[in-house]
Amino acid sequence: MHLNTTIDHTLLKPDATVEQIDRLCAEAREHAFASVCVLPWYVERAAAMLADTPVATCTVIGFPLGGTFTQTKVAEAMLAMDRGATELDMVINISALKSGEIDVVEADIAAVVSAVHGRKGIVKVIIETSLLTDAEKVGMCHVVTRIRADYIKTSTGFSTGGATLDDVRLLRANVGADVRVKASGGIRDRATAEAMLEAGASRLGTSAGVSIVRERH
Repeated sequence: MHLNTTIDHTLLKPDATVEQIDRLCAEAREHAFASVCVLPWYVERAAAMLADTPVATCTVIGFPLGGTFTQTKVAEAMLAMDRGATELDMVINISALKSGEIDVVEADIAAVVSAVHGRKGIVKVIIETSLLTDAEKVGMCHVVTRIRADYIKTSTGFSTGGATLDDVRLLRANVGADVRVKASGGIRDRATAEAMLEAGASRLGTSAGVSIVRERH
């Protein structure tokens, strides 16, 4: 596995400009990253810029707090796919999980996964590990495995912490064989990126992809 092909080249800042998105896409083309991950508003632009490349267009759903209505998340996912997104990183209903309403969380994820899989898309389920207990993380591993989402993802990068090696190992140990792990948040150098992959991640969300792949081994 080449490091570049594990990277979701990410720009989700609220003040991201068109020029920055264009640069993100150009960099993703140059380095053959797995995808670019952009705000829904920029999906159509990114997809057009990457149309003749293997780089996927990824976006975020229910981001960054997760507490929107399930119907809103499904509609957001479908609108993004209409505009060219093929990978959707959705935030779980963290508040419901912390309140013990696991059935609400599971139904929310299942609705998005069903809609996206119906159109051959990929769903990465963001559980926001920095806000969860280990028991809650393991519980989410079981939910994501039952629903057959494609990935479980550590973090939005907008909360109290990002990916840790311990969390990546915990997720990898508790999801099913068909579920992959995406580490995101705080991955800024090659050593960290390689450590996350060694711990069990298959995909890395980072805004530092270019500097990471240019670092000397």
